[in-house]
Amino acid sequence: MRRKIKNKHPLGPDPIFKSDKVSKLINYVMHAGRKETSRKVVYGSFDILKELAKTENPLEVFDNAIKNIAPVMEVRARRVGGANYQVPVEVRPDRRIALAYRWIIEAARAKKGVTMAQALAEELFAGSKNEGEAIKKRENMHKMAESNKAFAHFSW
Repeated sequence: MRRKIKNKHPLGPDPIFKSDKVSKLINYVMHAGRKETSRKVVYGSFDILKELAKTENPLEVFDNAIKNIAPVMEVRARRVGGANYQVPVEVRPDRRIALAYRWIIEAARAKKGVTMAQALAEELFAGSKNEGEAIKKRENMHKMAESNKAFAHFSW
């Protein structure tokens, strides 16, 4: 029997940019419940992003990066007759955004020798220009889905 669907708790907008997306990014960056620290990291990265992109509004660069990084297709394991197949399926909209945030933060944390704010800003800027580690991750996922297109008829 399936589990009951949980009601999603609506997240309020962040105090500076009045954006739900930025608030969600702050929560994704947060480590061990240190929300104020994650706010400083995200707002610091947006200040750096303003310098990098030479724009007044870093939210445009951020939205563009999320849109570019979010995957359209992914592969899911499906067992058919004793064999496991990687079946390409379309990614749900909420999962697309979650994967994009996760990949951006993963790539930023992997960078050594710079502050988290600097690494996050660089990754967001690269993502807005269709470059960077998070974009590579999306490309790999799309390649997997493309190469397993023959098993698309196993989708459920």
